[in-house]
Amino acid sequence: MSKLLNVSSSPHVRCGVSTKNLMYDVAIAMLPATIWGVMQFGIYSLIVVVATVLSCVLSEYLFETLMHKPVTISDGSALVTGMILGLNMPPAIPLWMPILGGVFAIIVVKQLYGGLGQNWMNPALAARCFMLISFAQAMTKFTDPVTDAVASATPLAAIKAGDTYDLAAMFIGKIPGTIGEVSVIALLIGAAYLLVKKVITIRIPAAYILSFAVFAFIFGQHNINYVLAEVCGGGLIFGAFFMATDYVTSPITAKGQIVFGICLGILTGLFRIFGSGAEGVSYAIIFCNMLVPLIEKVTLPTAFGKGGKKNGSK
Repeated sequence: MSKLLNVSSSPHVRCGVSTKNLMYDVAIAMLPATIWGVMQFGIYSLIVVVATVLSCVLSEYLFETLMHKPVTISDGSALVTGMILGLNMPPAIPLWMPILGGVFAIIVVKQLYGGLGQNWMNPALAARCFMLISFAQAMTKFTDPVTDAVASATPLAAIKAGDTYDLAAMFIGKIPGTIGEVSVIALLIGAAYLLVKKVITIRIPAAYILSFAVFAFIFGQHNINYVLAEVCGGGLIFGAFFMATDYVTSPITAKGQIVFGICLGILTGLFRIFGSGAEGVSYAIIFCNMLVPLIEKVTLPTAFGKGGKKNGSK
């Protein structure tokens, strides 16, 4: 009459979603932005992205092989890191620079901290910030997709300088910028894919974009077109949906994700409006990555049976 029970350690409820599924969904979601970037800036921009991806994958393979660790390149995490870093590159950057950036992202930021799940900041963004500091001139030299001329000023720089800007061109992607950040339409298509597949939730992107928009309206120009241009310009949309939502470096609690997004919006606004540079997304995300343990500590819900008053206690 008795039934045998299978006693095992937690978790007792599992789903069929794996790291590999999630990573490849993120890679698929970045394809519209990648295709648009190649259409605008030419085949060399595709070579930049491919070289960065190969650099990340090979760095992970060689490091894990030499350290006698299980090789994890099939989980897709190195692929995603390479794509994010590659899409954050200027279209005409010398090829060796993003390759070096890929090595830095995987070995220094990811593997030396223990591999996937142990890094405390986004590897691709850490590598981008490393490259902005090391190769400032090359990282700020962009190509105008309309004239094919070298353009040192992006629309964000024009806005900061008080010059005119074309909001429609910024939304479509006919502007100078990095390979993957220029087209809001392409990025939103990828974001919609991630939301439909439930790879991410809307909490962090919505809190990020809305808090930044409010900050820009209050402390920037009291103008809707200006706010929309700040939202559409630079890497805000790319960062909000593809980088700030990284599972490893973002809070796990719902309240924590909202707080995280608000912190991102405020910091990005501070960097853009009061800082010397026109951007600020990468630095804001990395800084907020450091705040994640504190955010989770404050927003973690009380476990059942913990924290309540006992019967008869005053």
